[in-house]
Amino acid sequence: MKNSYNGIVVPNDGARIEYANGAMRVPERPIIPFIEGDGTGRDIWRASRRVFDAAVERAYGAKRKVAWLEVFAGEKAFQKFNEWLPQDTVEAIRDFRVAIKGPLTTPVGGGIRSLNVTLRQVLELYACVRPVKYFPGVPSPVTNPERMNVVIFRENTEDVYAGIEWRSGTAEAKRVLDFLNNEMLKGKRQIREDSGVGIKPMSPTGTKRLVRRAIQYAIEHKRRVVTLVHKGNIMKFTEGAFRDWGYELAKEEFRAQIVTERESWILDNKDKNANLSVEENAAMVEPGMENAPEQFRKQVVEEVKSTLDAIYTTHGHGEWKKKILINDRIADSVFQQILTRADEYQVFATPNLNGDYLSDACAAQVGGLGMAPGANIGDGYGVFEATHGTAPKYADKDVINPASVMLSGAMMFEFIGWNEAARLIESGIERAIQQKRVTYDLERMMPGATKVKTSEFASAIIENMEAVRGVQSSELRVES
Repeated sequence: MKNSYNGIVVPNDGARIEYANGAMRVPERPIIPFIEGDGTGRDIWRASRRVFDAAVERAYGAKRKVAWLEVFAGEKAFQKFNEWLPQDTVEAIRDFRVAIKGPLTTPVGGGIRSLNVTLRQVLELYACVRPVKYFPGVPSPVTNPERMNVVIFRENTEDVYAGIEWRSGTAEAKRVLDFLNNEMLKGKRQIREDSGVGIKPMSPTGTKRLVRRAIQYAIEHKRRVVTLVHKGNIMKFTEGAFRDWGYELAKEEFRAQIVTERESWILDNKDKNANLSVEENAAMVEPGMENAPEQFRKQVVEEVKSTLDAIYTTHGHGEWKKKILINDRIADSVFQQILTRADEYQVFATPNLNGDYLSDACAAQVGGLGMAPGANIGDGYGVFEATHGTAPKYADKDVINPASVMLSGAMMFEFIGWNEAARLIESGIERAIQQKRVTYDLERMMPGATKVKTSEFASAIIENMEAVRGVQSSELRVES
């Protein structure tokens, strides 16, 4: 750890968060780097920091406090250091392990692909975590937004984020196309010569560590369903492999806590008829088996037999209903189902691109990206962030909705084990919305709402925290 980063002296009243044996060790005054953000980030951060400090003070009094350390990225960094992402910023986040940031500009004209992507890759923040739930009173385009309460675990380092492309018409694209058409696809359908070409890698390493974190979250938060989202019906060795590797990981590492969807069918069939033969069970799992090739029929029968032999004693007789259900869904199907029956889903684990689409589509049902928090998590590291853009035309006007960063801060406090502070932030925001004291983006869609500034929204949240604490204190007095 250095004494200063980007010329900013490290607070002498704080200590660094440490990580050992798979657990965070958080001091009472952790040093947490923050990136203010570009455009509206300035207004958002001022409001959010007030809320964070108030939540910690109201939850823990003088016992705990965050020692904030400003670090730089984006436009502010470029103005100060002629760099979009100074090395000192990366080192500070690496040294202190937990950080939070506002929205950042992606530079036009090259130089860096994306500041967000760079931070994720450099620090190996392999899981993009996006909780999406409805706050009563928020305007929504769907009839029953209260059904939405999911957490999306999106793989953060592979798929299109590690994609390689060659532009149509270039010599490099021609070399790739010649190899594919003449070597790999000889005698098969050819790729058009004027095509651009892209490759997206997906690995069992990247997939399994993401699915592991999703299942661990489900166990810790008592969620009952984890859904693997993929396009494996078309891309069998990347998207389809993501599904297969996810199931492998679930069975290998969480056998006692989980049951797969197909296993649940097999177990349920046996529970309902103890005399059911393996062949009869297989025919119920795969209707139309009598018309299937012999090899496929044998494969399904063996699947049923091996499942019953392996887990019926532990998961049968209804015990499977108490386990976390691991299922999978085709990506395009999920987009329909989150609209029509969102309450059937609780935790998603997805490759990068699917998760990008899915998280924004879910957020649209509960107030948009202004209400959507986000985190990028690795082993021993966490960077929490706004999920929306910089909206520069609204910068310094004190009008933008700061809830995304505030709720990301609540995620950050939960990540370090300060759950009481996290709940105060969430309840303060929820009460402000119910009181209809909201920023313009929500006010224009809420009849009878009072439009407040960014700073005034923060004040309303802090007032509501005090009210919540007063109620809790009163309840404690009654119980005693």
